[in-house]
Amino acid sequence: MSKYDKIKLENQLCFPLYALSREVIKLYKPLLDPFNLTYTQYITMLVIWEEEKINFKELAKRLYLDSGTLTPVIKKLEAMNLIIKYRNKEDDRVVTVELTDKGRELKDKVLEVPDKMLCNFKGDTENLLALKNYLDEMIASLEK
Repeated sequence: MSKYDKIKLENQLCFPLYALSREVIKLYKPLLDPFNLTYTQYITMLVIWEEEKINFKELAKRLYLDSGTLTPVIKKLEAMNLIIKYRNKEDDRVVTVELTDKGRELKDKVLEVPDKMLCNFKGDTENLLALKNYLDEMIASLEK
């Protein structure tokens, strides 16, 4: 065993996670194109559909995105009339993102996406759920 084995790509935890993430996002594209959503817009809408109204900072935290990444996503969703964004009257530093009626209508239309996505994976649902739970645990262990 070479002292350089630990820096081989094949020995890195990060690489299969990165590669899988990219491949999964590619699989979402044809499912989201009919709704004119990118993957990042879709996951943003997932949180907004769940909450209906959410503070921008909380949204960014839930998505593990910084404001520089999330801001253009929010602007695009707002331009698509799926959400509205406004500042808090008591504290104008606080920005709220809220679902519109058009955004609510889209929620019903995308209900098929998770099932169609699941069909892309070989193996049973139980293993996929176990993987998702394990990844959630790993993420939680890294949070400060």
